[in-house]
Amino acid sequence: MMSAEDASYDNNLKNFGYADLENPGQISIYPKDFESKAAVVDILDSYNRRMEAEGSEDKIISYTDMVGTLMSSVTEIVDTISYVLVAFVAISLVVSSIMIGVITYISVLERRKEIGILRAIGASRGNVSQLFNAETFIIGLCAGLIGIGLTLFLLIPGNALIHSLAGTTDINASLPAVYGIVLIALSVILTLIGGLIPSAKAAKSDPVKALRSE
Repeated sequence: MMSAEDASYDNNLKNFGYADLENPGQISIYPKDFESKAAVVDILDSYNRRMEAEGSEDKIISYTDMVGTLMSSVTEIVDTISYVLVAFVAISLVVSSIMIGVITYISVLERRKEIGILRAIGASRGNVSQLFNAETFIIGLCAGLIGIGLTLFLLIPGNALIHSLAGTTDINASLPAVYGIVLIALSVILTLIGGLIPSAKAAKSDPVKALRSE
């Protein structure tokens, strides 16, 4: 208080916590919910637009939406984390597709005699390709169902933990049925894509060479 800049009458009263209701420096408004907060912001914006239209810029109210600023920051953080997770998921999906292709290719090499027998008894190239595509389809479907099942199972302790930390049962983690179906379909599609090249190679196998391989 002894500094030359702050040792004024008004500043000293302010430091002591003195407030003049006729000349407030700021007013804090605490809405009871988000709907009320939106209504207050609309009222302030409408007032500021009216003052600006009347040319009374000195009467415009400058305000800070603390909750809105906080929520925007939280939203940005959540979006950033979501982008990182999406990147990891995309990488894992690509790696999974490559591994499925490798496994299917190894299966083709190990079953050359079986492919030769199928071709010898009249199976066409399309039939052989359909056989391996059906196998990859089943693998993708089973993988998707297992993943969704584990997710639904982990939601039980996850919701219990959320309820314990939040102190309320109004907040729940859930997996919508539409998203679950989309994830299963994505698993099947990626698995089929990964098995296209090996199944095409199996279909082009020469039955004579395949029977002589073992």
